[in-house]
Amino acid sequence: MNVVETLYRRWLFDLWHGDFAVAEEILTPDFVGHWPTMDVHGPKGAADQIRQSHAYFTDIRNTLDVGPVIGDGLVAAHWTFHGSYRGGIPGATAEPGTRVSFAGQDIFRVVDGRFAEYWVVSDGLGMMTALGAI
Repeated sequence: MNVVETLYRRWLFDLWHGDFAVAEEILTPDFVGHWPTMDVHGPKGAADQIRQSHAYFTDIRNTLDVGPVIGDGLVAAHWTFHGSYRGGIPGATAEPGTRVSFAGQDIFRVVDGRFAEYWVVSDGLGMMTALGAI
């Protein structure tokens, strides 16, 4: 496994599974993450955004379905998020404990062995439908 693949796995499996300190190790200080509804800045901004997912879901586990594909300073992968709904999403009618899965794709720009920029596309509509919010 090469360094960039390890970097991606730390993002998907360590950071997303709750080891928020990993953000400081794998993201550049000027990191910009482009989420569908907002941009976040710096490792703390990314960790806070991911931490928000933990406010709504427990037992978060991601699977790596395709990739990571690495080339030209970029990394791309397809993943599936799995978690149990805690409650609290406005408009959601699903009971706490409802299992939810949805898929997405990541693209990262790598600079000096760390992630500097991030784009994500995920099936938020499918997730909100599963939670009865749509």
